[in-house]
Amino acid sequence: MEVTNLGFPPLTLAVFIGLALGAVLLDTVTHRGDKPVSLANASIWSVFWVAISLGFAAFLYVQHGPEVASLFVTGYALEKVLSVDNLFVFMAIFAWFKVPDGLRHRVLYWGIIGAIVFRGVFVAIGTGLLAFGPWVEVVFAVVVGWTAVMMLRSGGDEEEEPDYSSHMAYRFAKKLFPVWPKLHGNQFFVSRKVLEGEIQKPENAGMTLAVKGGIFATPLFLCLVVAEVSDVLFAFDSVPAVIAVSREPLIVYSAMLFAILGLRTLYFVLEALKRYLVHLEKAVIALLFFIAIKLGLNATNHLFEHGYNIGANTSLLIVMVVLVIGIVASLLFPGKQQAPIEPN
Repeated sequence: MEVTNLGFPPLTLAVFIGLALGAVLLDTVTHRGDKPVSLANASIWSVFWVAISLGFAAFLYVQHGPEVASLFVTGYALEKVLSVDNLFVFMAIFAWFKVPDGLRHRVLYWGIIGAIVFRGVFVAIGTGLLAFGPWVEVVFAVVVGWTAVMMLRSGGDEEEEPDYSSHMAYRFAKKLFPVWPKLHGNQFFVSRKVLEGEIQKPENAGMTLAVKGGIFATPLFLCLVVAEVSDVLFAFDSVPAVIAVSREPLIVYSAMLFAILGLRTLYFVLEALKRYLVHLEKAVIALLFFIAIKLGLNATNHLFEHGYNIGANTSLLIVMVVLVIGIVASLLFPGKQQAPIEPN
């Protein structure tokens, strides 16, 4: 059987690329307009994306056996669970920027496109670094473990609402473009010519335009940049975590990509159910500790050959059990009713 440089035959690559491109195109065509996404609609689409991912897992099972399929499903489930915490951050970002419900899916779409690109870069770098030896896995274990510790330490604190005007991405974007302080439909940018007409309107009395610049960024663009940079920072933790499941770049990237494709609709499901999933973050923390231990065992086994390792099926079982425990615990032991975030 002919094998590509990624360790898989051309058919596997063709199926993966075809499914990925088809999914992106389908998502683009079916989510046009600026109408809010309902919980029912988001739930149906979330189930659809999971079905597509399981379909690819079934293909891997038939073509490459149960172990490869198990590695994919484990990586997929892990990325999906770890992304939950990132989506909660997006909720806070949207609230601070006062982004209407109907425009949030537009920001999420472009944010996910960016995530697909950056995940590919990070996966290539991360799997390439493993060639330098088991000490790289030790570094990955420390990064993932440190993330879990920081989340655990901050979990019980009543944090103040973050001020995204001090975010590095926000400040950098404002240096690149002059900013029009109000939303302008669903546009990320608006021309000076259009704004010269806007400032003549009574509701914009007293507003002025920057002396230089023919194109002005809107708050929607600033929101996108902050969300994108937040996701990139999140990838520094999630990519090593999924690499702990498999060293194969195609398995790692396909698992992350299929998980990411369903995040736009999953966001609206989580936004509606956030108050009921109060213990899900604890499940995320537990999984990060598990991944740190798995990475540490892999590294020390290569260094000292102690023989302890966590297999693909065991990893999948642990990920699924911890996720179910987090959901069931949220249903059985609901926390205090959280006051909604007041937008800035």
